[in-house]
Amino acid sequence: MSELIAYHLEDGIATLTLNNGKVNAISPAVVSAFNEALDQAEKDRAVVIITGQPGILSGGYDLKVMTAGPKEAVSLVTSGSTLARRLLSHPFPVIVACPGHAVAKGAFLLLSGDYRIGVDGPFSIGLNEVMIGMTMHHAGIELARDRLRKSAFHRSVINAEMFNPQDAVNAGFLDKLVAPEELQAAALEAARQLKKINMSAHKHTKLKVRKALLELLDNAIIQDQEHLG
Repeated sequence: MSELIAYHLEDGIATLTLNNGKVNAISPAVVSAFNEALDQAEKDRAVVIITGQPGILSGGYDLKVMTAGPKEAVSLVTSGSTLARRLLSHPFPVIVACPGHAVAKGAFLLLSGDYRIGVDGPFSIGLNEVMIGMTMHHAGIELARDRLRKSAFHRSVINAEMFNPQDAVNAGFLDKLVAPEELQAAALEAARQLKKINMSAHKHTKLKVRKALLELLDNAIIQDQEHLG
């Protein structure tokens, strides 16, 4: 496995730990490592936990890549949106254990999980694309529209409002908050509970529930390639 995504399998639970610098930037190599780790998790038939470093899940896409040129930016956004779609349709449960900040693509990782646990503290969670001069991409809009509460959707996507962890639960980015020192144990407990469900039923129900969203994302990814390119 890549050093960018540490892979730890124990008792049918695969923990994927993002480790790419102090903001855990999502680069092309990180997306590739994510896909490699998810391939392995499928082979292992494991419940997945995605997490980051103390204080941060991810600060978003690697800005060096995003500012390198249109081709590089389009390629990274496309691969990132495709990764989000893959997580949403993953055949086994996906838990995101957020150890702190989750910004832009970091927040979209939260929106791509089945169960999201955050930590209480002075952390920011949200979609800051408009704040930093980026027009929100179609795939991001559709994912946020589906997973965020209606009252928070416009504030998040159009106004780039950032949420503290408690407000992030209310907005729909997170399902549960725990103390930072309890995050790992809480994620493992959630994974153990999810191991008890019938995985075939989980997979087929997930695909039924998210059928419309997955189709929207397929079309949105194509739109983004045409628009951004």
